Amino acid sequence: MTKTKTTLGTIRRLSFTAVAVGVALPLLASSGCARRTAQPMDAYKMAADAVHAVLAADRGVYAKSVVERLANEEKVIKATEHWKDEHTLPLPAQMLRMSAEKSREKSAGVWYALISTWPINKQNGPKTPIEKAALEALQAKPDQPYYAEETLRDTHYFTAVYSDPAVSKACIGCHNQHPDSPRHDFVLNETMGAVVVRLAMK
Repeated sequence: MTKTKTTLGTIRRLSFTAVAVGVALPLLASSGCARRTAQPMDAYKMAADAVHAVLAADRGVYAKSVVERLANEEKVIKATEHWKDEHTLPLPAQMLRMSAEKSREKSAGVWYALISTWPINKQNGPKTPIEKAALEALQAKPDQPYYAEETLRDTHYFTAVYSDPAVSKACIGCHNQHPDSPRHDFVLNETMGAVVVRLAMK
């Protein structure tokens, strides 16, 4: 098996993992675990934390075991923004966006994305008061997730926001060298942004 096939297999598994999470959460809600009964927020927190745990694991594995290893260490294949046209690897942020889109195809009640105070893509900046407050809070206390409720487009959501640290040299290298990056001094393990997980409340 070639390294390219192994890499593609890893990418597919990461995407399918996110789909599985998107399918599982509606089942959690229909079973009554996430309904507004006794201690409803605890159920939503547990569900959001579970989604984030899977996302963080997948992002870490992809960034370190795929991008950093193949692009930076073994120099087999690069990771670039225009990966389709250039026949390269998608960047870790692009992988998360693709898995989020695939997840929404399975469940409209689960939504997640990356945001940052210093986004390369301006569309990834904070868009709601909750996102802005969460980014400020996570800069001060990155180990404490930010939980809130908000209504967007007539849908009420439980929103959880988690610190997104630079888990590999590939992460900081991309941001520090990108011409559109507002910052060029990120260091390993520094909080670069956040992962937002939204669950539609029944």
